[in-house]
Amino acid sequence: MKLKTTSKQRLLTILLAVLLFLMPSATAAAVAKAIDASDIQRLQLPDVLVGPESVAFDAHGGGPYGSISDGRILKYNGEGAGWTTFAYSPSYTKNKCDEFTELPALATESSCGRPLGLRFHTKSGDLYIADAYMGLMRVGPNGGEAKVLATEAGGAPLRFTNGVDIDQVTGDVYFTDSSKTYTRTQHQMVTTSGDSTGRVMKYDPRTNQVTVLQSGVTYPNGIAISADKTHLIVALTGPCKLMKYWIRGPKANTSEPFADLPGYPDNVRPDGKGGYWVALHREKYELPFGFDRHLLAIRIGPGGEKLQEMKGPKNVRPTEVVEREGGKIYLGSVELSYVGIIGSST
Repeated sequence: MKLKTTSKQRLLTILLAVLLFLMPSATAAAVAKAIDASDIQRLQLPDVLVGPESVAFDAHGGGPYGSISDGRILKYNGEGAGWTTFAYSPSYTKNKCDEFTELPALATESSCGRPLGLRFHTKSGDLYIADAYMGLMRVGPNGGEAKVLATEAGGAPLRFTNGVDIDQVTGDVYFTDSSKTYTRTQHQMVTTSGDSTGRVMKYDPRTNQVTVLQSGVTYPNGIAISADKTHLIVALTGPCKLMKYWIRGPKANTSEPFADLPGYPDNVRPDGKGGYWVALHREKYELPFGFDRHLLAIRIGPGGEKLQEMKGPKNVRPTEVVEREGGKIYLGSVELSYVGIIGSST
């Protein structure tokens, strides 16, 4: 039987609509050109240090600052001066962790601390630090020994403090505790067991009080406040999703799904355009052989749409992606011995 031309066109239109429905990520990601991260400039860490998990810049553009596996936060002072110690936990001093240079970081991090998320409060210049073992900490603009602000919330200890962000208007600090059951060294168990004891919290610097906003969350990791300050975006590592938690408006104190991701997310950072860069430590269905490139990160729009992808070498597995003015993108990684820089994203 022959179809009329109009019928054929209608059928093609329906088929195209079905394809667009089945492949939303591919069509959305094509909105912006994919970023090739093959050529990465390296800000090499000193000695045998590794793991700049989070990357931050102060209000004056200084940095990057990196949270390092030996328990310190380092600051990059330019090509000539390189990296210097900026901050550390009270336990780092107490336990004389500067003498543990011959030991692997995993063996000492519960004693020396393992700083993860970093965010500066622009007005005060204070740096807030989510340390996996020490809890939420803060250090002044001149650095030095950080002050521990919180080690428990809702009557339960912080076992795996992870991501942090700040409302620059109110000064409120939002952070995550990835699990009430497992510590950072057991992070794989959080994923494989489906542990859902994670929490999202708020620290009020005016009262020094911590409030549990939501409990029973499956592996909450990175966290970012929206440009309009109405909600938080939380990376759920195990489920490969982003969650939206409302902090203002008619939906305040409720959460909802925001986006499905093609990989395991770590930190979430605003992209300066109303959306977010999400670092993907590993693809969801990654093949163990055959390809030397994979997804490093994905840019998500304010409505949860996938806008842009970043691809690069298999040995680069970022935990944070920070886009700066001029299009430079900085990569933090829990595994590598450097902070990576990729040229303009345009």
